[in-house]
Amino acid sequence: MIASIRGPVLSIGLDHAVLEAAGVGYRINATPGTLSTLSRGSDARLLTTMVVREDSMTLYGFPDEESRELFTLLQTVTGVGPRLAMAVLAVLEPQLLRTALAEGDVRALTRVPGVGKRVAERLVVDLRDKVGPVHPSTTDAPIVGPRSSSVVQDQVAEALVGLGFSAAQAEQATAEAAQLQPEASNSTLLRTALASLGKNK
Repeated sequence: MIASIRGPVLSIGLDHAVLEAAGVGYRINATPGTLSTLSRGSDARLLTTMVVREDSMTLYGFPDEESRELFTLLQTVTGVGPRLAMAVLAVLEPQLLRTALAEGDVRALTRVPGVGKRVAERLVVDLRDKVGPVHPSTTDAPIVGPRSSSVVQDQVAEALVGLGFSAAQAEQATAEAAQLQPEASNSTLLRTALASLGKNK
C-alpha cells in the first residue's frame, strides 16, 4: 500500500496531479480544494490511498489524515464507492461533512451529485456516531496564476465528465455556474456546478 508520496509536482489537472517520486510519475486523483494548494514545479506531499480493482489501480490523494479517514469511512456505507466519496469531499470539506453527518443534515448531503435522499439518510445513520468532533479548517485557496474563463470552463467540464456526467450536462452546468460567478477560480466553479447538478438530478 502506498501511504504517501512526496516529490515535485509535474502537472496539475482539475481532478488530479502528477507527482514524481524516485523517477516515477504518479497520477493522484484529488479534490479541487487539495489541488489548489499545489504548484507546478514545487515539492509537495500527499497522503494517499490506493484502490485496487480488477482492471485498475487508482491513487487518491489528501492533504491531511482527516480527509483520508473520511474518504475511507464514506466507503463503508453501502452504495458509496471511491468516486462518490471523492465527490462528497469535493462539495463538502471535512468540517462541513462532519457537521452535516452529526446534525443529520440530509439536505446538505443531497447537494452532492449521486447522493439522493436515501443515500444521504444512510450516510447519517451509519456515520453519525463515527465522524468524531468537528475541527475548524481553512477554505480552499484559489489556484495560483491567471487563467482565461474558457480554459477554466473547459477544465471544469472535463472534471464533471470524469465524475460520471455526460458532456452535455457538464457543459451546461459549467456555463450556468460561470454566468453566476464569472471571476471564480476553477475549484469554486466546480463546486457551484456540482451543487447545481445535485439539485437537478
